[in-house]
Amino acid sequence: MSTPQLVVHRDKELMAQAAAARLITRIVDAQASTGSASVVLTGGRNGNGVLAALAAAPARDAIDWGRLDLWWGDERFLPEGDPERNVTQAREVLLDSVPLDPKRVHAMPASDGPHGADVEAAAEAYAEELARAAGPENHGAVPTFDVLMLGVGPDTHVASLFPEHPGVRETERTVIGVHGSPKPPPTRVSLTLPAIRSAREVWLLAAGEDKANAVAMALSGAGEIQAPAAGAYGRARTLWLLDTPAASQLPRSLYPPASA
Repeated sequence: MSTPQLVVHRDKELMAQAAAARLITRIVDAQASTGSASVVLTGGRNGNGVLAALAAAPARDAIDWGRLDLWWGDERFLPEGDPERNVTQAREVLLDSVPLDPKRVHAMPASDGPHGADVEAAAEAYAEELARAAGPENHGAVPTFDVLMLGVGPDTHVASLFPEHPGVRETERTVIGVHGSPKPPPTRVSLTLPAIRSAREVWLLAAGEDKANAVAMALSGAGEIQAPAAGAYGRARTLWLLDTPAASQLPRSLYPPASA
């Protein structure tokens, strides 16, 4: 378990641009070190903001897009191409404009896919795909992701792991079907905390005053059942990327006063 590090930016636009620059550097470093890189994407306004900033960054061409594996932390269990699906939004803002290897874009199953409306079967299939990608060096049922990004919800949820819901208590499975999500749509597929914790680096993104209470709760020692974001951490690094409004309820002693 790594100790959380905080970086606070002036506003959400600067946060997205800085996160995109940081992500480019991390991917390039991983590719130089091992030949490839593995990143888990997140949806929502902050996740899409980072992808849009990455699309606009001139340095994006430093990435060897053909040697990048992309996964997702969660997905709305809706038909393929539905505008509410995280992968649909990611394609629109970035993925369709860069030369990715389609076989290395690991979208979570859709509700009109081979598993039909069976979200449990869809979750199991994604778990199997992760297991196939894991090598002996990973010591587990998922690859060791270089970076796993998570948006933090106003209720402290990450991926589709919500406070007090069964999914946040899962300790064995790496992927689960989510029923009765308090945030629509009610049916989703999500990585679990054990899968999230397999990542080398976990980045938690939060911008806006509506996230301030969640950020403060997750960083104040709350338990992961009540505050799932508190249970999301990386093996080597846990990085909270915030804007000033999202950090407004934190003691200034927790982060450098001159964060740009």
